[in-house]
Amino acid sequence: MARKQRQPVYVLGVGMTKFIKPRGKVDYTELGFEAGVKAMLDAQVSYDDVEQGVACYCYGDSTCGQRVFYQFGMTGIPIYNVNNNCSTGSTGLAMGRDLISYGGADCVLVVGFEKMMPGSLQSFFNDRENPIGTSGKMMAATRGVAKAPGAAQMFGNAGREYMEKYGAKAEDFAEIARINHAHSVNNPYSQFQDVYTLEQVMESTKIHEPLTKLQCCPTSDGGAAAVLVSQAFLDARPHLLDQAVLVAGQCMATDAPSLFSRSAIDLMGREMNQTAARTAMAEAGITPADVAVCELHDCFSANEMIVIDALGLSEPGKAHEMVRRGDITYGGKVVINPSGGLISKGHPLGATGIAQCAELVWHLRGWANNRAAPHTKWTLQHNLGLGGAVVVTVYRRADGKEAPVVDSATVGRVNKLGYNPAVEAKGFTAEQARAVRSKDKSSDWALQDTLEKVQARF
Repeated sequence: MARKQRQPVYVLGVGMTKFIKPRGKVDYTELGFEAGVKAMLDAQVSYDDVEQGVACYCYGDSTCGQRVFYQFGMTGIPIYNVNNNCSTGSTGLAMGRDLISYGGADCVLVVGFEKMMPGSLQSFFNDRENPIGTSGKMMAATRGVAKAPGAAQMFGNAGREYMEKYGAKAEDFAEIARINHAHSVNNPYSQFQDVYTLEQVMESTKIHEPLTKLQCCPTSDGGAAAVLVSQAFLDARPHLLDQAVLVAGQCMATDAPSLFSRSAIDLMGREMNQTAARTAMAEAGITPADVAVCELHDCFSANEMIVIDALGLSEPGKAHEMVRRGDITYGGKVVINPSGGLISKGHPLGATGIAQCAELVWHLRGWANNRAAPHTKWTLQHNLGLGGAVVVTVYRRADGKEAPVVDSATVGRVNKLGYNPAVEAKGFTAEQARAVRSKDKSSDWALQDTLEKVQARF
């Protein structure tokens, strides 16, 4: 069936919290509120402009989204709660885009948040079938089961297969992690901002060959948000055109029967990655060679390796050669994970995809002036969840031009915040929070003491 004609959708505002270690000190209500307020301030809108809301999280009871959104106002709008494993945030973005592009709204607020437990990912419903249980059984049948976290085994096995088939070496996976850690020092929201040598990465605690600890993303608490708008909404605010970023192509895909081909790489969603990338880039009218900056789901260095290949950023079977040439960082073919990626920035599941979006929006605006890539016209986002789902998105500026490099003083004047959120993580005043909350339908009872708690962290 032919795809229906879409109306253009733009990312007008983004905001996020710092990603932090999951120590139970900050609740999801604060994380979602902080991110949402920042996104609305960035978009220069209020909650009264928002016609539908999408809340993204994996760990929490039903309707946590309403608990977060009611802090902005109780305007009666539809609020959807989305849980799609690690791709939850980008699933929310795709859902918001669909709502607008097919005429359901002119302004949608997407908020992702996660309050996690320390350590590797856990399942809390052990009295029923695990949704990725069939994948676990396939892993056991083909590669066996080791004493390591399940996700690390699955992705590590995919890395092993890439080594066996194409000649990648353990050093290549470690180099991916080394680069992502090096990138993180320029991201003020990153959970870790430590630089390591290749030897330090390789000599850190072994998790599951070829993966070491410094090649695995941490669990995190954090929030991120985006304001999506229609062409009509943007046209009514021409002064915001320069900051608007077009969702030029996007595809959410799920698994094909090849998932169970007995290949460890296929088991990590190779075909859905390829399908989503091909579809999104075709919609945008670009090829992988056009991409200047990419935020890629590097939950493990092995996944970055196999996804570089699946997205077409490298020739088939030659992702490791791209890594060796330095083509995944500054001065190379494409800058991958300038934010530090999940490995260094952190991975609060519901917020990750939206944080990727924020990073790429800042690049296209020219606000990421401490980590900009030259001649950035097209950026690519990849967010994967086992179980499974993947969302691949292509972004460009609304005016279609290459991103400029804007100094932070200018950014602070344009956004009326007095600082550049791409390079400095700050809070907001009570007056700024009031400005974006609903004028007539906000409730202090719904807000409780969230504002004071957020302000106390800055």
